[in-house]
Order: sequence, then structure tokens, then C-alpha cells
Amino acid sequence: MLEQIRQWLLPAGFSAQALDAIAMAVALLLLILLTLIAHYISRKYFVLLMDKAVRRTSIHWDNTFFSRGFFSRLANLLPIIILYTAADLIFPGGSKMAEFIRRLAMTLFVLGGVRLLDAFLMSVQDIYNASESEFAASKPINGYIAAGKIVLYVLAAIFVISVLTGQSPWGILSVLGGLTAVILLIFKDTLLGFVASIQMSALDMVRIGDWIEMPKYGADGDVVDISIHTIKVQNWDKTITTIPAYALVSDAFKNWRGMKESGGRRIKRAVYIDMNSIRFCTEEMLQRFGKITLLRQYLSDKEKEIAEYNTRLGIDDSVLVNGRRQTNIGVFRAYIKNYLENHPMINRDMTFLIRHLPPTSQGLPMEIYVFCRDKVWANYEAVQADIFDHILAVLPQFDLRVYQYPSGFDFKQMQPAPPSSAP
Repeated sequence: MLEQIRQWLLPAGFSAQALDAIAMAVALLLLILLTLIAHYISRKYFVLLMDKAVRRTSIHWDNTFFSRGFFSRLANLLPIIILYTAADLIFPGGSKMAEFIRRLAMTLFVLGGVRLLDAFLMSVQDIYNASESEFAASKPINGYIAAGKIVLYVLAAIFVISVLTGQSPWGILSVLGGLTAVILLIFKDTLLGFVASIQMSALDMVRIGDWIEMPKYGADGDVVDISIHTIKVQNWDKTITTIPAYALVSDAFKNWRGMKESGGRRIKRAVYIDMNSIRFCTEEMLQRFGKITLLRQYLSDKEKEIAEYNTRLGIDDSVLVNGRRQTNIGVFRAYIKNYLENHPMINRDMTFLIRHLPPTSQGLPMEIYVFCRDKVWANYEAVQADIFDHILAVLPQFDLRVYQYPSGFDFKQMQPAPPSSAP
């Protein structure tokens, strides 16, 4: 076609050198115009047609492909193919211009193909993450997608260099092989992250939505993103902590998923009893405690058990320390046990303990070790607070006191009253 253009311009009377330059310019303009027309048609009609087709279908995955730009990037390949094909039609096959345009078209085709595959991978990732299957929730593929994109772009760079230089891709790969140590140093974090992603996925160590704690990195919140390089955690104060992916494999962290999947969330807290308030129960105390509904059956059964035991062994109960007797803290412990067993938010199928810990200088710790059915943080804290509100308020009914360090008010109460002035 270049020769035909030269023949058309020949009657204009240009010199041979000017004629060649003008013919070349006209040919280039014609090639550019042809490419632009192909680009307009592909964007105007193909993408519009795909948009209408996607809207009419009942499936959702094609919407993801469209929103990620898969079809628009596919349409961009058509003008590149036209550019490559038209180069030999407009310019002589062996000319430098035809060779230059073919290499340019091949380079653009590789770059366009990479962007197309990138959109495909991102669409697959979105479709996979949006699925509600348990497998998708437990096996994130973000790390694999990121690793695949890195490999894709590296191969694209090799092919682009191969096209522009005219060298074989295998020759370029052999050169890169000799730079293995440098490549490993440059991509150290990527390789470590990729291996860590495989380990985390295979061992199901962490998922998006898991609540994890990693004090070393100041992380305490929900995992919002998992990539080949980093794990993003949204802390409870809404800040974002970014943790290297390989750190979750090499360092220790706490994952609260087990608590979320179990039947309850642990309540483990102690009340410190002033040991000076602990004593044997008197008849008056037992009668008073017997009026408490939650203790009525317990006290009746316990008194029978103690009476039978003391009678069988011939215990002289005139001495206070002989035989078995009930204590106010023992009755209180039984009350708390019955109270929590009847609490609607306590899961009795899980560990249920009301126990004494070793006495300390701050008193006798009585620990509540149970599990709350409601695992939502705010609701769990409300249930725990209600339980200990009740425990602290009911303690004086058993002639017990909570231990606490004396405050200024306590010292003020110990001061003698000022003498009254004489009339």
C-alpha cells in the first residue's frame, strides 16, 4: 500500500526524497486512523453489547467480571491485532517500519493481555470471597492470587524485553538465573509471604473476620485483609495494624475463632473475701439463710448430711471445732453456684467452677469460672457486670466482707469524734 500511496502522490511533482517522506507520513496516519476506528468500534459496540448481556442474565459472576473491567480490557486487544495485521499490509514486509510496528503491537498485546489476565484473577478472587461456602471462608486465596499476579507480571516483563530486543525469552531467563542471589534478595519479603500464605491456608491459621491478638505488633481486633505480603487487622479503636504475613508463622499470636465457634465465652474473675469475716454458721444464721429460695433445698440436705455424719462418729458438738459444721463462705459459695446454674445466660454444658484460690495478703479469692452463652463483646460484658453486681451486693447478707485497701474515708471513720464544747 505504501507504493500505491507513492503512486497517488507522484503527479504532485514532489522530489523523490520528499515523496518518500510524505508517503510514509500518509501511511502512518492511515494506520493510526485504522487503529482508532477499530478501538472506537470495540469500545462502543462490543463493551456496550456485553453490558446489556450481563444485565439480562440472572447469574452474578458476570457482573463481577464486568465491574473489574474484564470485557473493556478484552476489547482493547482488537485494535492491537488490527495494528499488527495492518503493518504488513501498509508497509513492505521486510521494511524497518513494518518490523518496528509489529514489535510495538506485540509489546502492547503482551501488556494488554497481562491487564486482561489481571482483571480475570481479580474477578475470580471477588467471586470466591463473595461465596458463602465454608470452604471459601476457611481457605482464602488472596495470597495465591497475589503470587500469580507477580509471576504474571514478571513473565510479561521478560516477553516485552524479548520482543523489543529480538532475543529468545529462554536466553533472558538464563541471564536472570545467574542473578538468582540478587533476585532472592529483592523478592525476599514476597517469597517469605508466599510461603507463609500457603502455610496459613493449609493449616487454617487465620481467616478474614477472625479476632486475633498479637501484642508485639499492637494488633487486637478483626482481620480485614489477607494478602501475600501483609495481614491487616482493624483494632477495636478502629485503627489499622499491618502485620507481615510471615510474622504470623514465625511469631506467636492468639486467635479467638475457637471461642466464637464454641458454645460460650469465658468469664474468669475472682472476688477477694476478707478472711476476718469468715466464720462458722450459727443457728440464727442458718435460719436466716434458709429463707433464701436458692438455698432452701441445699441447707436442708446439707444439715441432714452433717447431722448423720456427726451422729455416726459420736461427735461432741458442744465444742465448736468438733465434727463438721457449715461456714458462711461455704453457704455463700453454694448460693453463687445455684444462682449461676439458674442464670439463663450461663452455659452449664461447658466448664462450670466456683472455687477458692490460694489465700493472699489481699484476702481469699473466690473465682467464678463459667461460660456466657452470648459471645458478642458488649453483651458479654453486660452479663458479666450483672453477675458481679449481684455477688458484691449479696455478700453482706452472708456476713462476709469484700477485701479492699483502706481509703481516706476509712481512715476518717477511725478518727475519734471531737469533744463537745461545754455549754
